[in-house]
Amino acid sequence: MVSNINQLLVQAQTAYNAADWSSLIQYLQQLILGADSQHPEIVKNREYLLKLTLSILEVGDFQQRWEITKVLTNLGNIAIPPLIEILEDEDAEEELRWYAARTLGEFQQPEAIAPLVELLKTDEDEELKAIAATALGQMGTVAIAAFSELLLDEDTRLVAVRSLSCIPQTETITPLLSVVQDSQAIIRTAAIEALSSFHDERVAPILLNALDDIAATVRRAAVLGLGFRPDLREALDLVKRFQLKLYDFNLDVCCAAAVSLSRMGCDEAAKHLFDLLISPQTPIKLQLETIRALSWMETPSSLEYLQIAFTQCTSETLWQEIVTVLGRVQKPQTTQAAEILLQILRCLSCGTLTQHPATEIANVKSAIALSLGQLGEIQAIEPLILLLADSNVSVRLHAIAALKNLDGEATHQKLQQLANNAALTPDLQQGIAIALAEW
Repeated sequence: MVSNINQLLVQAQTAYNAADWSSLIQYLQQLILGADSQHPEIVKNREYLLKLTLSILEVGDFQQRWEITKVLTNLGNIAIPPLIEILEDEDAEEELRWYAARTLGEFQQPEAIAPLVELLKTDEDEELKAIAATALGQMGTVAIAAFSELLLDEDTRLVAVRSLSCIPQTETITPLLSVVQDSQAIIRTAAIEALSSFHDERVAPILLNALDDIAATVRRAAVLGLGFRPDLREALDLVKRFQLKLYDFNLDVCCAAAVSLSRMGCDEAAKHLFDLLISPQTPIKLQLETIRALSWMETPSSLEYLQIAFTQCTSETLWQEIVTVLGRVQKPQTTQAAEILLQILRCLSCGTLTQHPATEIANVKSAIALSLGQLGEIQAIEPLILLLADSNVSVRLHAIAALKNLDGEATHQKLQQLANNAALTPDLQQGIAIALAEW
């Protein structure tokens, strides 16, 4: 074994002398990442191996540097001082300092914190500061004290909050709470977003208070954060609070309220969404978000509201969105979604939706076909076959694609049986022939 290790060491030195960085990486990986990495002979040569590894970090290309960083971290804490030296060298190549910062974060050692914090305070390179903040975030609880210090400085407060949000530990709650009333909306927003990930009794009151913040970004963050707490629906009267935010002055807040209402999963929430959807004063963007919110609920009442909305809305965009989201409904509600689509399809086909403009819109019929295919309900076979007689090529092609997504063998047999049926209309006969040819 010793002879094999010595051979690898010689090969590594030869590759280094020849500037053959790819080969040198392979030899270093075998030595430092292999099963024998703790062998006394390798441990004895760690300083030498560190020198070779740093040489690749300094002169290698992007991919080579990426590969060698794992070798560096496995060398242990002896790699920290030279990496700090690179990080603090303002004349060093930007990408090299980027890798030094990133690699220091992998060690999760206290001695790596101070230089990263100092860089955040003094360096003007925003990209490098972002990497340093991410590296500190990777260190977890060991870096929380450093971030708490950065919160005291207005110039580093934002990056500190964002970095704390990368540490999923309850120890970050206290420092984050210290800035929820900051004068800068961007700071308050970042703090609310970070706090929203914790189910801690200190957080909910802060989010409730933020619902009425003067800054729309803060209100939106609070609405979305509380949306992840359906367990507090009754205690905090969240459905009512979200319903009020559906009519906020800011459209993004309204859209967030629709999303959060959908997460409450109750009929009352669905009713509020439906009322908003069919209101002629509701902007189209918010109507689309409301349609999606109703579909995400996947309750019998929310799907029924979508069916009713289809008959009451007057926009092709909304009709198409409704039939599209119905195709994404998951079990056990797929049968109900398919029945709704089939009812719409039958009405469009026979014209019983009196004067409904959707009867003439190919995109709506194509979207229905696509959704029926996605749901995979077998009762859609015959209605989809009838669409093969449509005058629009796109509708016919979508119907064929949908049929293929259903029971392929049963569908093919049905088409073959109908192919010789002289009682069918010429358009349907032609459509079936095209479908069989495409099968």
